[in-house]
Amino acid sequence: MFKKYISKLETIIALAQSLLTPKQFIFLSAVLVGISAAFAVIVLKTFAHWVFSFATYVSGILKLGFLNSILPIIGILLTVLVVKKVLGGSIQKGTSQILYAVAKKASIIPKKQMYAQIVTSSLTVGLGGSAGLESPIVITGAAFGSNYAQKYKLSYKDRTLLIGCGVAAGIAAAFNAPIAGVLFAIEVLLVDVSIAAFTPIMIAAATGALVSVIALNEEILLSFKQQESFDYHNIAFYILLGLFTGFISVYYSRNFQKVEHFFARLKLSPYKKALFGSSILAILIFIFPTLFGEGYESIKTLSDNDPGKLLENTLFSGFRDNSWALLVFVGLTMMLKVFATGITLGSGGNGGNFAPSLFLGSYVGFFFSKFINLTGLTKLPVSNFTLVGMAGILSGLFHAPLTAIFLIAEITGGYNLMIPLMIVASISFAISKRFEKHSMDVKNLAKKGHAFTSNKDTNILSTLETTSIIQTDYLTVSPNENLERLVDLISHSNQVIFAVVDTEKNLLGIVHFNDIREIIFNTYRVKYTLVREIMIEAVEIISPEDSMEIVMNKFEKSKKAFLPVLKDGKYYGFISKSVALEAYRTKLKSMTIE
Repeated sequence: MFKKYISKLETIIALAQSLLTPKQFIFLSAVLVGISAAFAVIVLKTFAHWVFSFATYVSGILKLGFLNSILPIIGILLTVLVVKKVLGGSIQKGTSQILYAVAKKASIIPKKQMYAQIVTSSLTVGLGGSAGLESPIVITGAAFGSNYAQKYKLSYKDRTLLIGCGVAAGIAAAFNAPIAGVLFAIEVLLVDVSIAAFTPIMIAAATGALVSVIALNEEILLSFKQQESFDYHNIAFYILLGLFTGFISVYYSRNFQKVEHFFARLKLSPYKKALFGSSILAILIFIFPTLFGEGYESIKTLSDNDPGKLLENTLFSGFRDNSWALLVFVGLTMMLKVFATGITLGSGGNGGNFAPSLFLGSYVGFFFSKFINLTGLTKLPVSNFTLVGMAGILSGLFHAPLTAIFLIAEITGGYNLMIPLMIVASISFAISKRFEKHSMDVKNLAKKGHAFTSNKDTNILSTLETTSIIQTDYLTVSPNENLERLVDLISHSNQVIFAVVDTEKNLLGIVHFNDIREIIFNTYRVKYTLVREIMIEAVEIISPEDSMEIVMNKFEKSKKAFLPVLKDGKYYGFISKSVALEAYRTKLKSMTIE
C-alpha cells in the first residue's frame, strides 16, 4: 500500500516536471525536500524526547539512578548491531561526508543515508548516548535532496542546490530557525551561491520549520522565552566570554579527535569496542546525569531561575542549594562533555557535535557568569550569558559565526541579544581559527585534500584531479644529441618545452624554446652544440599524487609556465599552467549555483 502511494506521488512529480519550467520545478522540489527533512526531524526528536521522558520518570518514581546509565549501553550496542546486520558493516558519520560528496562524488549521496542516519542516531542518542541528532538530520536531509535530484535526472548544480535545501530544512525544522538553516547551508556546506539560489534554499528552510512547528510540541524543540535585557555596561565581560569560548572550542576539538583516534586504534571487535566505550560512558552519566542524551533539558534548566534543579536525582542532590557546589558540578560537566561525546561516537554510536556544542556553550556561559557573580566582582545576567555562550562554542567549533548568531537569536524569540551574540561569536571564531585552521568536521578531510574550506580557491582546486591535466604526449630529446634534432622537432610541432631524458626515462634536464632562441638561428652552433650543454635543471617537480593546490603553489613559487611530472621517479609528462587555469575556470563555472 505504501509503495503504491509513493509510485503515485512520483508520477505526479514527473508530470509536474514536464509542465513546469526548470526554475519552477526547483521551487517545487525545494518544498518537497523540505517536507521530507522535516519528517525526519519529527521522527528523531519525538523518539529521543519520549525515551528521555520515560527514563526520567522511571528513575524518579523507582529511584533507579542507574537506569540512565544502562540505556546508553543498550543504545550503542543496538546501533552497532544494526550497522553490522542491516547497513553492510559501516556507516559514515558527521557532516563532512556531505562536503566530500559535493567535492568528489558529483553531489551523489548513497540511498541508504536516507534512512541509516535516522535509525542509528535514534538508537544512540534516543537511548542516552551523549551526542546530537542535528548532524544525522542534516545528512538525511542532504540525502533526500541528492536522491530526489538523481531520480528526476537533475544536473550537478541542481543536485548540489537540493542538498543545500535538505540541509537548510533539517536545521530549520530541528530548531524552528529558518534563517539559521539557510545560513548553515551556505556558510558551512555550499561553496559559491548566487543571490538567485537563495530562493529555493529559503523555501526549503521555511517549509521545514513550518512542518516542524505544526507537528512537534514546543517542549521538544530547544526554545527560550525568558531572557533579561541587554546592558551595554557588560560589554567587557562579553568580550572575555568570547575569549573563553574560543579556547574551550579548541580544547573540545582537539580532545574529541584524540578520543576518536584512541577508539580507532583499539584492536577489538565492534561489539567489544561498543561495550567497552559505553561502559565508560555509563559511569560518566551515573556521576553526571546531565551528560545523558542531547542535554537540551539541562540547557533550559540552566537558563531558568532555579538552576539548582540540575543536582536533583544525582549523587550531589544534598548540595542543591549550594551555589559553589553547583558551579563545580557545571564546570566538571563542561570539561567532561567532550569525552562523553567522543566515547559515544568512537565506540560505535552515531550522532553529531551540533547539540554537544550548544550544551557545552550553555554550560560555559553559565560557569563564566556565575563565577563572576559569586566572586562579588559584579552582577551579570546569568541567563543571557548562558544563551550567548552557545553561540560562542557553535561558532568556534564549526567556524560558522553567522549561523551561531542567528540560531540563538531565533530560538530565544527575539534579537535583543544581537550585540553580545555578535561580539562573542566573532571573537570565539577568531580564537578558534587562530589555533585550528579547519572546523572539527572538516579537519580530517582537509588533511586528505578532499574537503571544502573557507578558502574558495582551495575548495575548487580540491575538486580537480592532477592526473586529468597531465599531458603525456610531449616529445623528448637525448642529452647527447646535437641541436639539429631539437630544431627539427620545434619546426614540426607546437611544442616549446622538451624533457631531456636518458634511455631509462630518467629526467636529466629541460630545454625551453625561449632559452635557446638565439642559438637555433646560428647554423654552426646548432650543428656542434649538444643538448646537455644548454639544458637546465627543473626548478620544481610534480608528482601525479600531488593535489592541485600543491601544483598551483609550485607554479607560483617557480614562476614557470610548464612543470615536469615524474611518476615512480621516471619522466611522465608536463603540466601547463594555462591548462591548469583553464580547468580551474571551467570547474568554477560548473560549481557556481545560480
